[in-house]
Amino acid sequence: MSYVNRVGDDVINEPVAAGRVAEYHDRVRWGPIISGVLVALATQLILSSLFGAIGAGSIAGSGAPRTITPDIAGNVGIWSTIALLISLFIGGWVTTRACGPMNRNTALLNGAIFWATTLALSSWLLASGVSGAFGVAASNAAGVINQVQQQPGTVLPQNVPTVTAEQARDIAAATSRGLWWFVIGSLLGLAASLIGSVVGARSPRANNYDR
Repeated sequence: MSYVNRVGDDVINEPVAAGRVAEYHDRVRWGPIISGVLVALATQLILSSLFGAIGAGSIAGSGAPRTITPDIAGNVGIWSTIALLISLFIGGWVTTRACGPMNRNTALLNGAIFWATTLALSSWLLASGVSGAFGVAASNAAGVINQVQQQPGTVLPQNVPTVTAEQARDIAAATSRGLWWFVIGSLLGLAASLIGSVVGARSPRANNYDR
């Protein structure tokens, strides 16, 4: 076997071994998703408080607050929707930013799951608040019934309000509007979450596999 002497200035180009590709079977990152949900809820709380303080300050500083009360409900709905979209965008951005490099499809997947988790958690919190209110009412009703049972001569007041056909139609119309606003707001929130996820996603390197 013979050896060839090489000059020190010669550049030796040797093939570089390619890095080993790491395969991930789970494309969903629950840790970053939970982080995004917490950031979204905190942002929603801060923005809602900020917009509420600004609105209450404008009403308190007006000369005739009763004249602007019909517009309060509409303004609250608009600013609440804006706060929701901003918080979901930030939460989606945090979700994918906290993950490793990923492509756009994986970012959209994690953003959609983040949105669904936020919606489910918000609905559960709302349902818990409503059930708590009903729980207080039920406890008060139970106390009244116990008092009636202790006093047989006591008669329950017949002050249950009756609903007319026109009032029932108004209630149904208000319920329909509320449900439509919920559907539209949810779809807008999904869009904001997906946009934030795509913006926050980091492109994978050449030797990484869909992280």
